[in-house]
Amino acid sequence: MKSKSICRAFTTTALLVVGFCTFSQSNQSSAAPSSETDAKPLLLERNEGELRTRRIHVDNSASASSQFMLKVSPKNNGSQHLVAGTEELAPGAAIRKHKHLTQDEILLMQGGMAHVWLGDQERDLHSGGLVFIPANTWVSLKNIGTEPISLTFIFSAPGFEDTMRCNSVPAGETPTPITPAQQRDCAHLGHAEYTSRQE
Repeated sequence: MKSKSICRAFTTTALLVVGFCTFSQSNQSSAAPSSETDAKPLLLERNEGELRTRRIHVDNSASASSQFMLKVSPKNNGSQHLVAGTEELAPGAAIRKHKHLTQDEILLMQGGMAHVWLGDQERDLHSGGLVFIPANTWVSLKNIGTEPISLTFIFSAPGFEDTMRCNSVPAGETPTPITPAQQRDCAHLGHAEYTSRQE
């Protein structure tokens, strides 16, 4: 009788351990991304990435720069958490007032001098400056110096790269015209909002 009780206790304990291990493994496998969605490590030179040319605004407004480069995104390397890229702002070029509805953004400046409007703040930033833009914060920027500004942009989550791709074509292709209505549709794709041209 005693040996049956010991065997029953041992069997129950073994089943609990197997059940716990199976539960634990299934939870870990569902929480961990599969190898198909894992981001790929990248080592990129300045001129490497997805180079794109902005489309021509039919309302004769100028975009901040004619080209930009996406380096990190779900499409570029499978990143599910960050988007990063670069662009160069010529003297006098400006980034139109806008806000991102769901992503935080960081801008890193190399070279030049920019006047930045951020929420209720306004000031000049120089080479090495950083702008942190929380989601839902209005921002605009203008190169007020005499040399180009090399900008690196980093987003906390994917999304805005869809707007950037919608507003551009792959480098080497002829840029197609884009209307203000199409620009609004592109902004909607990437969870962004722009002010009217007059503001």
